[in-house]
Amino acid sequence: MKKVCIIGTGYVGLVTGACLAEMKDRVICVDSDAEKVKMLKRGKVPIYEPGLDEIIIRNFKAGRLSFTTSIAEGVKSSEIIFIAVSTPPKQDGTADLSSVAIVARAVAENMDGYRLIVDKSTVPVKTGEKVAETIKRYNKKNVDFDIASNPEFLREGSAVDDTMHPDRIVIGVSSKRAAKILRELYAPLKAPIIETDIKSAEIIKHASNSFLALKISFANALAQMCELAGANIMEVIAGMGLDKRIGRAFLNAGIGYGGSCFPKDVAAFIKIAEELGYDFELLRIVEKINREQRVRFVKKIEETLWIVKDKTIGILGLAFKPNTDDMRSAPSLDIIAQLQHEGAAVKVYDPQAMAVARKLLKGVRFCKNPYEVAQGSDALVVVTEWDEFKNLNLARVRKIMNHPIIIDGRNIFDPATMEEKGFIYKSVGR
Repeated sequence: MKKVCIIGTGYVGLVTGACLAEMKDRVICVDSDAEKVKMLKRGKVPIYEPGLDEIIIRNFKAGRLSFTTSIAEGVKSSEIIFIAVSTPPKQDGTADLSSVAIVARAVAENMDGYRLIVDKSTVPVKTGEKVAETIKRYNKKNVDFDIASNPEFLREGSAVDDTMHPDRIVIGVSSKRAAKILRELYAPLKAPIIETDIKSAEIIKHASNSFLALKISFANALAQMCELAGANIMEVIAGMGLDKRIGRAFLNAGIGYGGSCFPKDVAAFIKIAEELGYDFELLRIVEKINREQRVRFVKKIEETLWIVKDKTIGILGLAFKPNTDDMRSAPSLDIIAQLQHEGAAVKVYDPQAMAVARKLLKGVRFCKNPYEVAQGSDALVVVTEWDEFKNLNLARVRKIMNHPIIIDGRNIFDPATMEEKGFIYKSVGR
């Protein structure tokens, strides 16, 4: 059993802490938000992530998982300290590392013996060096320590499964001692462990997310060609994806990527390359295609309806992807804003993101279910591919709409089937 401190209880920190406790380690999670800590102690989880609440409650009751606002408490009771605080983008695209710096100083000031400090947050290459410098500067007792990088590869909506059954675990270390500790920590997972230097581990994270974003933008560029040529993007990517060199995952056409990772990480990687003296032009095009995809989708809505002004448009799905309530950089925000700008009345529904959406969206009507959205709407727009929408009673939907028009940004329905059921149906790349 390892004694672990997780500083930061966002998606990464909370899932990591809960899963390590599930692996029988003793974990103390630290967060500066006192209300969040109180909520977690009551068994209330501030984010929606399938399976996470059960793991937190079970391990909290078992005494393996605890929560506090005190970094001092976390540092003094642990051998391994994960820094999992937010690194949001600045206006120029660079990562804001101020929280990492604050935490590193606090850790240094409270160390009373050897500690392994691990960057879990997504950070630019060479951040490990800065953390080490900070620890040395404020480590008044001059105790021994190691720095490591252990990037996460979690997908929101399947983060617990990704943690417990990872494709690989990357550890960037500069000492055999740090490598041994992390290998022992992750041994129960029986997953491949990739051991690298710290800088390589830091680059692996940004490179992985940027490549996945590239696959999405490539699929969206292909979708435009398919529409112009009269081809079917779903058949094209199916034919491509069976090639083992390419793979089917993330080769999806739609309305572009969103969320807390891809937009931030692609922008940050471009800036990292720039600071190193390299113009990563390919990723600039990835960003451009992603932005344009949302504009093209709204144009598709406008072309289908002819006049958007004074029309009632129902939006199915608000979160940036299914099985999460996360709306950070969600395509729905841009699409709704453009429709409102054109004078449309907008109704919305999402199975999990409604509470978050109420804080972000103004002038829309929030509905209790998809059928309330469809009632009296001139068109339905699919923005997030929740299973609930795939299983709609389409005969009922058609009956209660003003006009049987569905514009599908996620290609969840079959065009021929929709035509048979009497819908005017538009999708992406088909």
